[in-house]
Amino acid sequence: MELLNVFFASVGSVAVLFILTKLVGNKQMSELSMFDYINGITIGSIAAEMATSLEDDFLKPLLAMAVYTGVTLLLAFVAQKSIRLRRMINGKSIFLYDKGKLFRANLKTAKLDVSELLMQCRVNGYFSLEDIETIVLEPNGKLSILPKAKKRPCTPSDLALGVPVDRVEPVVIQDGKILYKNLKYTGNDESWLLKELNEKNVDVSEVFLAVCNNDNELIVYKKSDKKHNNDVFI
Repeated sequence: MELLNVFFASVGSVAVLFILTKLVGNKQMSELSMFDYINGITIGSIAAEMATSLEDDFLKPLLAMAVYTGVTLLLAFVAQKSIRLRRMINGKSIFLYDKGKLFRANLKTAKLDVSELLMQCRVNGYFSLEDIETIVLEPNGKLSILPKAKKRPCTPSDLALGVPVDRVEPVVIQDGKILYKNLKYTGNDESWLLKELNEKNVDVSEVFLAVCNNDNELIVYKKSDKKHNNDVFI
C-alpha cells in the first residue's frame, strides 16, 4: 500500500512540476540567474519529498511548491517593470577588462582570478588579451568578449559584397514519409518532389531525410542500416 502511495504521489509531483515549469517559462541553463537556479533546485527537492512522503498530508509540500513558483513569477514581473529592481534581482554586467586595462576590484567582485579569466578567454578562442577590446561578465555567469576590430572575422559588409538571404531548410521527407505542410511552405508540390526523386533514382521509401535548400534543390539522405565503426577521434 505504501509503495502504491509513493507511485501515485510521484506521478502527481511530476505533473505539478511540469505545470509549474510551464508557468515559470523555459530558459536554457546558461541563461538562469543564480536565484533561478537555486529556486529550481528547491522546488525539485520539495517535489521529491512530496513523492516519497508516506503521510496522507501532501498539501503542505504542494503549497510550498506553489509559493516558490509564485515568488519566482512575481520577481520576474517586477524585474520587467523596473531596471533598478532587475539589476538587484538578476545582477548586473561587470566590466573585467577594457582597452588594455584589467579591473582588479571587479575581478574580486566577480570572484574570478586572472588565471581563470585567461582560461575562459582561451575557451572562447582568444589566447592573448592583445586580441581583445572588452571583457564583460554577464549576470548569467558567462563572459561576453568583444575582439579588437582588426582581430574580428571579416564579414561580407566589410568587403562590400552582396550575399543572398539565407533561410531555414524545411524537411520535406522524414523516414520515408512526405511532410506535406513543409512541402507547401517551400512553394512546391508532390509532383515536383517526385520528379526530383526520380531524377536522383531514389524512391520515397528509401529516404531517411530530405530537405529543400535555398536554391530550391532537393537534398536527399538515404537510409542506411550499416554501422560506422571507424573511430577517427582521440
